Amino acid sequence: MYLITVLRNLLIILAVTSDSHLHTPMYFFLSILSLDDIGFTSTTVPKILLDIHTHSRAISYVGCLIQFSVFLTFGCMDVLLLSVMAYDRFAAICHPLNYPLIMNPRLCVFLILLSFVTSFLDGQLQVWMALQMTNFKEVEIPSFFCDPSQVLEVSCKHTLINNLFKYIIATIFGFLPILVILFSYYKIISSVLRMSSSSGKYKTFSTCGSHRSAVCLFFGTSVGIYFESAVSHSPRNSTVSSAMYTVVTPLLNPFLYSLRNNDLKSALSRLYKP
Repeated sequence: MYLITVLRNLLIILAVTSDSHLHTPMYFFLSILSLDDIGFTSTTVPKILLDIHTHSRAISYVGCLIQFSVFLTFGCMDVLLLSVMAYDRFAAICHPLNYPLIMNPRLCVFLILLSFVTSFLDGQLQVWMALQMTNFKEVEIPSFFCDPSQVLEVSCKHTLINNLFKYIIATIFGFLPILVILFSYYKIISSVLRMSSSSGKYKTFSTCGSHRSAVCLFFGTSVGIYFESAVSHSPRNSTVSSAMYTVVTPLLNPFLYSLRNNDLKSALSRLYKP
């Protein structure tokens, strides 16, 4: 499953970079998302495979902090990239004539750098927050990796502070991106409904189908686990939710984006030809 995830995402990156027809903002963001998904799943799955091979679930103190920080960086960037991609679709559908000017290469690169820097700073902030609370060198985390919600749970003695911090992070990287996505889709739907042609409505709105599926899959699990961990203490539910957005989501994203995308399917088929 891990190899399929990595190879499928690498194929999308290769298809986008090698085909000049895909050198557009939408596919540029998609290739960055694929790269992010590789890093996201590589943060946890290789360690899981090693644990299965060695029959040991132990992780060093430094290793846990690194996994904790890198996981947050890739995870938060995934959220921000989905928001950026929603804005890109809004610009393309609602302002088609000005789209090349709006989504110019400089803005695209700036949005990617902003997403990365924001995600990196969030990862460092949460690591610092965990370290300020207490020392968790010899504790057991009820998950298959250093899950941020579980690490904060065991490292924080004050439940109120822990829950408050979770809600703040969930608001910044959950509610606000969802707000951007919902606003973008509100404008997209309004623009599509004003079209006179039924086929035009379907064709235009279908270009957002893969993105909608990816948004529902990612936000439905990643945001839910933060709220679930704040009100519930079920390790099993937390582990299932964690597995969904750390393993299943990066695996399904390439299929979601290539399944009904003829341009991407054509580019991928050309890669397979000798």
